[in-house]
Amino acid sequence: MKFSDVIGQEEAIGRLRQLVEEQRVPSTMMLCGPSGSGKMALAMAFASYLLGERDGENSLLSDQMAIKNAEAMLKNWEHPDLHFTYPVIKPTGMSADHKMISDDFTREWHEMISESQYFFIDNWLAKMDAANQQAIIGAGESDELTRKMSLKSSQGGYKVSIIWLPERMNAECANKLLKLLEEPPHQTVFIMVCEEPELLLDTIKSRTQRIDIKKIEDDTIEKALTERRGLDQDIAHRIAHIANGNWLRALENLDAGNENRQFLDMFVMLMRLSYQRNIKELKKWSEIVSTSYGREKQRRMLNYFSRMVRENFMYNFKQIELCYMTQEEENFSSKFARFINEANVIEISELLQKARRDIGQNANGKIVFFDLALQMIVLLIRK
Repeated sequence: MKFSDVIGQEEAIGRLRQLVEEQRVPSTMMLCGPSGSGKMALAMAFASYLLGERDGENSLLSDQMAIKNAEAMLKNWEHPDLHFTYPVIKPTGMSADHKMISDDFTREWHEMISESQYFFIDNWLAKMDAANQQAIIGAGESDELTRKMSLKSSQGGYKVSIIWLPERMNAECANKLLKLLEEPPHQTVFIMVCEEPELLLDTIKSRTQRIDIKKIEDDTIEKALTERRGLDQDIAHRIAHIANGNWLRALENLDAGNENRQFLDMFVMLMRLSYQRNIKELKKWSEIVSTSYGREKQRRMLNYFSRMVRENFMYNFKQIELCYMTQEEENFSSKFARFINEANVIEISELLQKARRDIGQNANGKIVFFDLALQMIVLLIRK
């Protein structure tokens, strides 16, 4: 994968090139940024460059045959000096003594990254048939990573480890990884791709060179939609604005059956039933959400609710240019936005954040969502 395959992010690409040119590539890097900004795609492009992929006519390898061999291996993401670490689940029936590692899902992982280098955690969970399980990076992975990175480079150059979502490491894994980062093997580069860096150990963060990845510019998304997806410019322009820097969200809006439409239906139902104070139906609503959606989907739904609260608050104050809604969302908000105001917006936002945190900590879903619904009744009537 080349830097030219990454959507936007010219500033970050320039910085990575400069690190190589000045021979200042750190042993541990951390790419942080919002979902859909292309952090993983950028990490994979940089790893490819370090391992010999040509950037234009330039390669870190001098031998033409070595360059061709490296590019052939990287085309299928099978380079022996490139290692991926990612959160996994423990399938039903797996021995309790087995410590899950990324390699247990190698086939599914390579299928996903071969399809696209832009993906959500839910794409990965679906590949693993995770159902209601939450994926983590466990202690077995740090042991395996230590073993892999201690081996001599098969090609005589860099060894690269891409760690996707390191914030999902459990405590034992994080502490073991810290020891590896403190004394990294020769010519080893660890690239962490992180969305919630505040969840990482401070001691790990202090040993990384952090690069913040910004949202993708609207005009860059618009150009990518017209050139890569063949959209008319007017349609691409609206989708790019709605995406608000998130390429994955732009792609979602091309899918007629995308998940956000489900979430909009659930948001509308929650708000209408709360306004009507229909406790019986709100109880049914909470049961549907808690039993039909897995925990990861519940967290995504709560993120969507938080965004819709923000959008309706801006819409209520006539700041239309700062709203990023689909036509369906705007149709509902044109009547509903007046109920989200300065008297309740902060408490509603905090309520949704608390529910997301509780779900992430394995709280009982029925209780969490019914409590959310009951409190929403009180908050919606504030003016």
